[in-house]
Amino acid sequence: MLASVHSFIHLLFIGIIALFPVVNPVGSAFIVNPYLAHLSVDERKAAVKKITLYAFFICTIALFAGHYILELFGISIPVIQLGGGIMICKMGWESLSSDDAPSASSANVEEAPAASNHLDIESKLFSPITFPVTTGAGTISVLFTLSAHSSNENVGTYLINTAAILLAIIVMCILVYVFYLNTKKMLSYLGQSGQKISNRITAFLIFCVGLQIATSGIQTLMKG
Repeated sequence: MLASVHSFIHLLFIGIIALFPVVNPVGSAFIVNPYLAHLSVDERKAAVKKITLYAFFICTIALFAGHYILELFGISIPVIQLGGGIMICKMGWESLSSDDAPSASSANVEEAPAASNHLDIESKLFSPITFPVTTGAGTISVLFTLSAHSSNENVGTYLINTAAILLAIIVMCILVYVFYLNTKKMLSYLGQSGQKISNRITAFLIFCVGLQIATSGIQTLMKG
């Protein structure tokens, strides 16, 4: 019994430590914030709930069946890295090239933009916000590794190990929910000019992160 508890705590700790840098709830929150910035408090809460739920499903599926799904479609992790990196680069480029100044039509019509923003964000909650920004190729790779680490011929031990990894996933999802929901409050301390500077820097970093992920995928494919 003591050995099982020790194994559970050990694997839970490993899972949280391994998932935190790849999920990166703090950094991802700043990346996602421009998509959620124009939503009301209730709309943002509903959107963040969906993102968190999608992230949990992706992580759970990756833990139990991700390897078999990729084999079924003949897709490798480097290909996911390349595709996900391109999508993230696209997000960064769109943010860098966007104009912060409001248009004449948006200045005259106040309610229509709010509705269109809400409808537009619904189509982006899963892709690209949840995948690949929140849970991308790095998260899937880590979960594959943790899944292999937790495998055991003893059914009881396997269930305990799997429960530990699931709890680590839940912890990550809670962190995602908290930071995504409160990013606007954190940015409010920077002021309007500080937010613009932060958004531009973040957009550039998004582009660089996407480029790095895509480059890693290309390098792995070339070595293979």
